[in-house]
Amino acid sequence: MSQENINDPKPHEGDQAEEMKEEGSPVEPSTESFDTQKDAVDRELEIFQDLQRLQADFVNYRTRVERDRGAERQAAVAEAIRAFLPAFDDLTRAETHGDLVEGSPMAAIFQKLKAAGDKFGLKRFGEKGDKFDPERHDALIQTPSAEVSEPTIADVVEHGYLLGDRMIRPAKVAVFVSE
Repeated sequence: MSQENINDPKPHEGDQAEEMKEEGSPVEPSTESFDTQKDAVDRELEIFQDLQRLQADFVNYRTRVERDRGAERQAAVAEAIRAFLPAFDDLTRAETHGDLVEGSPMAAIFQKLKAAGDKFGLKRFGEKGDKFDPERHDALIQTPSAEVSEPTIADVVEHGYLLGDRMIRPAKVAVFVSE
């Protein structure tokens, strides 16, 4: 090479792309295509939507578990109360006949059982004179009567009980029916 070419800036003047290539700086547009970028964005969107579905599934699962837990608790309470109803009936009959003396240990036990039932929402139904409802009452005896126009409870053998809106036991009754 001649001396002229070394000191002469003209051969490379204005060719900045070549100079930058020599220095290792890319000047040309990126080689990554538009389709590749679009595919990456689509993949991120798909992952985000999968995450949202998983989160919604988890929320639904948690809601279902809480609902089922409440139903199972209610069923367990109902079963426990159902087991005590025969003793509760006996104490109710004793109170009705005047056999439970105020202040006696049995009267105190009966009051505690009533309070426990009230705490869980236990309600008694099926009183003498009420309208007969075949879904809530078991008719043990039917007696024709001219005094009634619709089936009416004549006497209560065993009261029925509700726990909230759920029937624990239907009332066993004698019914007056129209002649």
